[in-house]
Amino acid sequence: MKLHRLAGTFFVALLVVAAALGLACSVHAGEFDRPWREESTALIIDPYAENLLVWDKLQTEKRVVAIIHKSTIGTSRIDSKYFARKAEARKRGYLWGSYHWGVAGEPERQAEYYINTVKPGPDELIALDLEDATSTTLMNADEALLFIRRVRQMTGRYPVLYTNHASAKLISSKFKNSEFSQTPLWYARFKATVTDFPKGVWPTYALWQFSSEILPQLPVEGTRSDMDVNVYNGTADELKAKWPLTKAAP
Repeated sequence: MKLHRLAGTFFVALLVVAAALGLACSVHAGEFDRPWREESTALIIDPYAENLLVWDKLQTEKRVVAIIHKSTIGTSRIDSKYFARKAEARKRGYLWGSYHWGVAGEPERQAEYYINTVKPGPDELIALDLEDATSTTLMNADEALLFIRRVRQMTGRYPVLYTNHASAKLISSKFKNSEFSQTPLWYARFKATVTDFPKGVWPTYALWQFSSEILPQLPVEGTRSDMDVNVYNGTADELKAKWPLTKAAP
């Protein structure tokens, strides 16, 4: 009887531990398992000129609280609809941000062109689009660091870093003690569930681009299926409080 009671007590303890682990796993899973299903979660779209935007319809999707628009490319090109859409978005009360498409060569000059062209205010998100950290035609990881440092010198803050899973994995393994750790991660991964997030530099994502023309997972009113849609790792109120995700040092 004594052994039986002891075994029973041990079994109950195991159930408690299993339940606790299950709860922890479910909480963690929610962060990487279709968080856009939650009604309180903030959504962000990141259009460029070719994406259709019907503003009145867009505003019926109340979870879309921010827009990050493609702005500059390289050292001389700018998205043709950037400034007009910025004016309209601001008029309608959206949080605003921009991103620079990085190409190979002259990363510091690209940073200067981006900041001097966009002239971001302190309430505007700034970001670097790093498409492939190992590319020879687009900006690579080493060039991205030079870009990030120059932006920091010019604005007093670090940009958000947009990149895909392969590049985030490479950065997490080879650039652990670098300025990348100061850049909030904008994670491009077109999956419903992520089980292999590459920790090392970033403990998690700030923004997750989960839907695009590659995998249209969530239609947004006023846009077509080729629109990039992102989820913030938190509620709409939390995003508004933390926007633009990086702030200038005192």
